[in-house]
Amino acid sequence: MSPTDIRALVDRYIDAYNRKDIDDMLIGIHPQVEFKNISVGVVNASTTGVAELRALAQQSLSLFSERHQKIESLEVHGPGPVAVASIAFRAIVAGDLPNGLKKGQVLNFSGRSEFEFKDGAISKITDIS
Repeated sequence: MSPTDIRALVDRYIDAYNRKDIDDMLIGIHPQVEFKNISVGVVNASTTGVAELRALAQQSLSLFSERHQKIESLEVHGPGPVAVASIAFRAIVAGDLPNGLKKGQVLNFSGRSEFEFKDGAISKITDIS
């Protein structure tokens, strides 16, 4: 895969995430995709396969009244390849959550997303904040 192809897949995924369009978000995803979300060193979500990722994405739609990820930089490494995106995330909490977040609370933080590829599709996503 060329760096241009990789960037196009990542851009499409992030754009669809921002639009809350799960079907479009999953178009460039490998059927056996692995997903992990790591926050402060703790894995707080993980899935295997498109169906599990779809279910997690659907469940998360109601958490935020607004959400937006912005790619600040993207680097492609190795023959694997692996793409590492520096991400700025902004969201507004839709309702009080069990973890203590309150409705209307604005979240702003930076993190990174690591993408791996197989058969021309995203096969692994690791979000780290």
